Parts: sequence; structure tokens; C-alpha cells
Amino acid sequence: MQIAIVLYDRFTALDAVGPYETLGRLPGSETVFIAERTGPVRTDTGNLALTADRTLADVPSPDIVIVPGGPGQSDQMENTALLDWLRAADATSTWTTSVCTGSLLLAAAGLLRGRRATSHWLALDLLRGFGAEPTGERVVVDGKYVTAAGVSSGIDMGLTLLGTIAGDEHAQSVQLLTEYDPQPPYDAGSPQKAPAHLVERWRAASRFNLT
Repeated sequence: MQIAIVLYDRFTALDAVGPYETLGRLPGSETVFIAERTGPVRTDTGNLALTADRTLADVPSPDIVIVPGGPGQSDQMENTALLDWLRAADATSTWTTSVCTGSLLLAAAGLLRGRRATSHWLALDLLRGFGAEPTGERVVVDGKYVTAAGVSSGIDMGLTLLGTIAGDEHAQSVQLLTEYDPQPPYDAGSPQKAPAHLVERWRAASRFNLT
């Protein structure tokens, strides 16, 4: 089973690495990082890069597609090379997935119309404009489409899909071996829990703020 993780300039590292460290442990699978061109692709911090070993054209029919999010997603919303590849790959994929604002790229390709989906909380409402039904759930499975909310939820998405494909015990083993046992020092990981003034501050500063 081939797992293709799409890279583009200014993606968020954990959006790609979270699923890589979890779903990438699927027995008998091959995980490939792909982009329009091979070579290093810079993350949103600028001081970290992942290497795309293959181009989009090199990987036409992966079994699993993973699209990360990040600030660079906005620049990709009308990238016909990427959107056309997503449509073509989705036609034969077993699973098409995203993390964070990667779901907006799936939506821009027309793949989430009429489906429930999630995204980063600041971008969630934009899904509606592409005919999707936004939901604030951390991981959403609708048919073969699996979308995850913001950044860290890509780990949950990877484990969810891993359990579906390889069984609960294998997914539990991966969770155990990666010691994924979140115990954050703060209970501010969602807009429902975070201090209201912080939520409003980041809404006002968001690149998705259209007001």
C-alpha cells in the first residue's frame, strides 16, 4: 500500500509528520513525500524542510493521499497542477485525507462537496463555501474521506485510519510505542476551552478573517 504525503511551500511540519509517524507504520506500506518538484520543501517556519523524493507525476495512483495544511495552503488554492493531481489521485485512492487547512485544498478540488469535514478552527467556516458540511470534531470520517482538525490532530487521524485498516491492536501498539499519551499543561486546545480573549485575538489576526 502506497501512502503519498503532499508537500508544498510553507506547509506545517507536524501536519505531515504526525500521520507519517502513525499511519506510516502500516505493515507492508510505502510512504513517499511528493511535491511538484523533487528536493527540499520548506515548512512555515522557514528553517526546516522535508525532502520530496518524487514529483506528483511520479505518483499518480497512491492508495492513501495525505494533504497537510499550513500558511502556504492559501497560495495553493488555485494551483491547477496540485488540484488536478488531487482529483486524479482521488479517483483511484482507497483513502483521501487531510490535516488542518489541507481540507481546504481537498474542498477546492471539489472532493468534499456534500460531505462532513473538519479543519483548523479558524478556517472551519470556509469549508461551507465549497459545499462541505463543517464540523468541529477532531477527526471526521465520511466515506473514504478522513479530515483532521488543527495540526496535532493529524496524529489522531493517523491512528484512527491505522486502526481501521490494520486493526485496533496494531494501532494501540503504535500509540504505545510512540508514547502518545497527551497530558498538556493547559486546557486551552480548542476555542471552546481557551480563554475568550485569546480566541478573539487570534480570530482578529487570522488570515481567514474576511471581515
